[in-house]
Amino acid sequence: MQISGRDSGRYQTFTRRAALLAGVQGIAFVALAGRMYYLQVLKTDQYRMLAEENRVSMRLLAPLRGDIVDRFGRVLASNRQNYRAMLISEQTPDVEATLDRLSRIIEIDDFMRKRILRDIQRSPRFMPVTVAEGLSWSQFAQVNINEPDLAGIQPDVGETRDYPHGEELAHILGYVASVSEKDLQAAREDQPLLKLPGFRIGKEGIEKTYDKELRGIAGSSHVEVNAYGRVIRELSKDPGKAGSEVVLTLDMDVQKFAWNRLKGESASSVVLDIHTGDVISFVSAPAYDPNQFNMGLSTQQWTSLVENPYKPLVNKALAGMYPPGSTFKMVVAMAAVEAGIDPNQRVVCPGHYSLGSHDFHCWKKGGHGALNMHEAIKHSCDVYFYDTAKRIGIEAIADMSRRFGLGAIYDFEVPGEKPGLVPTPQWKRAARGEPWHPGETVIAGIGQGYLLATPLQLAVMTARIANGGFAVTPHLTRAIDGQLLPVKQPPPIGVSERAIAIAQGGMNAVSNEIGGTAYRSRIPDPGMELAGKTGTAQVRRISRAERLTGVLKNENIEWRQRDHALFVCFAPVHAPRYAMSVVIEHGGSGSGAAAPVARDIMHEVLMRNPVRPQATMPPEGGPKTARAG
Repeated sequence: MQISGRDSGRYQTFTRRAALLAGVQGIAFVALAGRMYYLQVLKTDQYRMLAEENRVSMRLLAPLRGDIVDRFGRVLASNRQNYRAMLISEQTPDVEATLDRLSRIIEIDDFMRKRILRDIQRSPRFMPVTVAEGLSWSQFAQVNINEPDLAGIQPDVGETRDYPHGEELAHILGYVASVSEKDLQAAREDQPLLKLPGFRIGKEGIEKTYDKELRGIAGSSHVEVNAYGRVIRELSKDPGKAGSEVVLTLDMDVQKFAWNRLKGESASSVVLDIHTGDVISFVSAPAYDPNQFNMGLSTQQWTSLVENPYKPLVNKALAGMYPPGSTFKMVVAMAAVEAGIDPNQRVVCPGHYSLGSHDFHCWKKGGHGALNMHEAIKHSCDVYFYDTAKRIGIEAIADMSRRFGLGAIYDFEVPGEKPGLVPTPQWKRAARGEPWHPGETVIAGIGQGYLLATPLQLAVMTARIANGGFAVTPHLTRAIDGQLLPVKQPPPIGVSERAIAIAQGGMNAVSNEIGGTAYRSRIPDPGMELAGKTGTAQVRRISRAERLTGVLKNENIEWRQRDHALFVCFAPVHAPRYAMSVVIEHGGSGSGAAAPVARDIMHEVLMRNPVRPQATMPPEGGPKTARAG
């Protein structure tokens, strides 16, 4: 059969196309074979590793948080077992019904239920969600017993932070709580631990300051997962490294005693070692239970804390600012000595001090008569210090105040420190746009007016008087991870021995000489005598009309209008070692309310830490130092 010319052309075209297609197929086959060889032979190790990574998932494990202990190693914050109930939503046909059955064992309020349902919506159905934690052993046992009837509920034992002393240390230790969005945004670097469900970080106090040290190093768990990310089995586990132990300078026995002594008051106290700055006790009352913050507060609990007139959420020892009242008179006396005023010169107190058309009254209505500086401190004569302040001026008073630690921030380890206020004419013009008046200098002489100090500052002021004029600063941390922190030799503040001796002698007379304002609150035990100074800070303004009819007593007016009661002291007199301050809000008078409390706390300190009568001279010509027994 012959092929026509036209058909021959078509055949040749078809043959060429078939050959071209076969060629393309051949090239594609060679390329595919080459690619398969490349992937399966040349890159086999790489893709085997990638496949293994898809099969094996590494998950972070939260390390145990480090302990916080006192100077003697007694545990102040640690970890304990946390009995929990978890819910896996894919294992129950009806989440709401399961929660209803569980609520017969564990109280689940509306707030908790909303939180649980929200967490379920945000998580894969196979992931467990926390329903309740901090269960008692009885509750946990009931959950285990009823587990067959609680579809999807899974009993679990984890770890949680534990504060065995509760309120007694709340304002020092702070608490831990879940990581918030704000915490994640504030993190300076990528910290995957913060994204772990249920992970907690320090929110206040020492827990916040040393959060990274206490946090430790994360561990890891290698688990085999399926295509949906569900865990099939655990392959290996590294628990990580527990956080560092933080040792504080506190003596828990003294802390407990001071807390019990101030319990029921709105008050604070601070005890310092005058040479090292170690904080022996630091109380702010009332307080809150940090264990509740750890687990999460209910609306009712939060409301009760916020509405409490005694303000348990405020760290009064660190952030409470009060007029120092007569506890400030030693500073004015030392400023006067440094300004050249003779401490033996007498000032007559008739019961008031006149400046222009205004009379400034002494606390003793009939007056004290003629007194020198020592007697004025002993009897806390207001008129003497009105006159002295007017003579030396506010600038001299402000300068001496700063030397003794007032108006300062010490970079204390507990966040929230307030600076107080040491007023000057420059401050008033900048802050209020008004000139300084002579009468404001007069009332500053007795620690009133614009002057404000925190209890911590008052303890530092007293410590610097007691140690002979050295700029000791307070600190709470003794060691971290077994490494003792260095204690620097405090520098001198540049006040003469004569001025310091006047202040020390006056404080000794207050407590140990008949007629002293705190004589009834002395420590009679030989070798334990304390030197102190009472203070009563006026809260309300007393009108001229009230003075004519008789000033109302504190017990006859509303609690918020009563005077603050203050007391500062150091002991023992023969070889000073400890200083302290006590402030009782609206307590009435320093001699009646604060001094007896301070006496009892200081006696406890000395009983637990007796000071030998022999004194030694420290390096660099520092103040005389007593060796603790």
